Amino acid sequence: MRESRDDRGEKRGFLRQLREFASQLEDKVAAGGEWNVRGFIDRYRQVYGISDDTKVISKVLELQLFPYFQIFAEEHGYILELSDKQNYYPDMTFIDARDETIKFAVDLKSTYRDEKHPDFCKGFTLGSFGKYFIDRTSRKNIMYPYGEYAAHIIFGIIYSRSAFSAQEATRPYRVEDVERIPAVAREFLFLVEEKWKLASDKKGSGNTANIGSIKYIPDLLQGNGVFSRCGEDIFDDYWMNYGRMIVRKNHKAVKLSSLPDYLKKMKQPLSLYSAPRQQGKER
Repeated sequence: MRESRDDRGEKRGFLRQLREFASQLEDKVAAGGEWNVRGFIDRYRQVYGISDDTKVISKVLELQLFPYFQIFAEEHGYILELSDKQNYYPDMTFIDARDETIKFAVDLKSTYRDEKHPDFCKGFTLGSFGKYFIDRTSRKNIMYPYGEYAAHIIFGIIYSRSAFSAQEATRPYRVEDVERIPAVAREFLFLVEEKWKLASDKKGSGNTANIGSIKYIPDLLQGNGVFSRCGEDIFDDYWMNYGRMIVRKNHKAVKLSSLPDYLKKMKQPLSLYSAPRQQGKER
């Protein structure tokens, strides 16, 4: 087992502080449940509504929240370093001002609820399982080597999308009419958890090398991911070998793509697998 800073309480303390901070954020980003941000303003005082595109909402949320993260860092004795390059991990590095060897990686992730199944969301992408994840000393696409971080944490935001007409979304408004602009997001929920506790055993998106999360919101809030019974060491080893390790499945040799196959290969009990809850199905 890896040496854990949790034995010294640093990780537990940081998680406690960050969760308390997250619990105070809703009133800073929303009023009456609706997102405070309504659009982009130009020099002629015209306001253009925000698209409900998830990438746009995610970026605007980041810009809205970063000043509060800076205040959090100053109040609790951390140096906050933001990722200065696109697609670098993590979004934020918190460094203990008293001991700069203590670093925490915090990735800001957002997703929206499934309208048909409100206890589920579309899920988070939890970062790459590529070069820097496999080689814990690598500086490729990462602010500090992965192994230098005391914990890898997801600051998750779950929201509901609002229904509005295309005409409402595309027409320009005057600043004086800002209250008439529809909010594209509402009912925000914030969560803070270590990455491995939220992870599934499947990729998070298309052809990219990203770890996916579970999607059942109560399990996300409790950290009951697929690896929650396995521990972080198995999570790490699984994703280091995902798509690389050869396993036997249905009497065929295939590349690793599921935790049960990994556990069989490593002669570990299948009871370590916490199957993700599926929409409309009992676990």
